Amino acid sequence: MEGLVDPPMRDILTRIGGIDRCVSEFIRVTDTALNMSTVERFIPEMHHGWKTPAGVPVHPQLLGSDPYWLGVNAAQMAEWGAPAVDLNFGCPAKTVNRHGGGASLLREPDVLAQIVAAVRAATPAHIPVTAKMRLGYSDTSLTLDCARALAESGAAEIAVHARTKMDGYKPPAHWEWIERIRETVAVPVIANGEVWTLDDYQRIRELSGCTAVMIGRGLVVRPDLARQIRRHQAGTALNPMSWQDLQPWLADFFIQTRGRMIDRHSPGRIKQWLSLLTRSYPQAQTLFDQLRRETSPDPISLRLQGESVAA
Repeated sequence: MEGLVDPPMRDILTRIGGIDRCVSEFIRVTDTALNMSTVERFIPEMHHGWKTPAGVPVHPQLLGSDPYWLGVNAAQMAEWGAPAVDLNFGCPAKTVNRHGGGASLLREPDVLAQIVAAVRAATPAHIPVTAKMRLGYSDTSLTLDCARALAESGAAEIAVHARTKMDGYKPPAHWEWIERIRETVAVPVIANGEVWTLDDYQRIRELSGCTAVMIGRGLVVRPDLARQIRRHQAGTALNPMSWQDLQPWLADFFIQTRGRMIDRHSPGRIKQWLSLLTRSYPQAQTLFDQLRRETSPDPISLRLQGESVAA
């Protein structure tokens, strides 16, 4: 997710545990080949076997609408050692859709097929090409056509966010649609959308029939959710991570964030995370309010380090 699940966040979440693999923030492809410095800015893990420090694989995700240039860049990712190439047909952002990318392509199943076929043809056979889609642009009239276009043109698996572009992130997610897609295509389908708790995880699997689930904002809001799921699968219980236990991770995240961006931008990232954490931790609201007007990173670092020591 652009501007949210970046390298520091991937590092923190995968070290907390329970995650099988990550997909990078989308990398825009226009009419040129990406250079290595651009890709390593999004995926520094490429220099460490395309894995986070915890050893979790990171798959690059490309976003664009030009089959040729997407193919060129997918081939380059493979040459640089990427374990797979993912294609984004689900982003609902207005700026992305205005330029013919993301979920806007769900209005044109034929174009989806052309893109996937081009990327598949340009990429070595042992490198999976995967795709992320929503249920459609404004409605579900082309949902199954889009899914078939992706699968029949070479997508090895399809992750489905169970809302349309126009739905954005408004509840509910229509998990029952994922089952219809799963029954339509002959490739694995991954369920996604509105998974915030262990109960949500169990429910989306029940309604979709999928064995794999992708979680985005739910992991940022509840950083140990994947670990809770993993323990549940093993038949053991796990107490949710406490606010006190989360403090060292917040401090670590901000240290890494400061190392990646100029000082005036780094406070916004920790405030963004704290704002999201308020859904699971009431204490996050208090800390967010205390830091809301702070624009210098040094006082924020001192405060987070103090919270970590106190914890």
